[in-house]
Amino acid sequence: MVETARISIERVYDTPVDNSCARLLVDGIWPRGVSKDELSIDAWIKNVAPSANLRKWFDHDREKWGEFRNRYLHELADNRDAVGECLDWCRKGPVILLYAAKDRDHNQAVVLREYLTQRLKSTDV
Repeated sequence: MVETARISIERVYDTPVDNSCARLLVDGIWPRGVSKDELSIDAWIKNVAPSANLRKWFDHDREKWGEFRNRYLHELADNRDAVGECLDWCRKGPVILLYAAKDRDHNQAVVLREYLTQRLKSTDV
């Protein structure tokens, strides 16, 4: 088994910390108030984001976090192409998953990082 790449998460509104990592936007909708020229990204993998129905249902309600996490993990398990694209980036080196949500602890990037980390540990890279 090959050592897995480091996966970090960062808000799109934060000043970039590490420019040596691949920067992947993982929101399904382009972040408000940010131009494409302003946001330095290597890829926008919008299909890895939670479905519109799940996103709207969750509505960043912390009381729904556990159920949101479970539902999103199921969506990721069924989303081979977009997850595969993320895994390809992770296999190349360190990655930063970018998201726009205000809550740094309860957002899809947190769940996605967990999922990708587990996938990388369970498969040969």
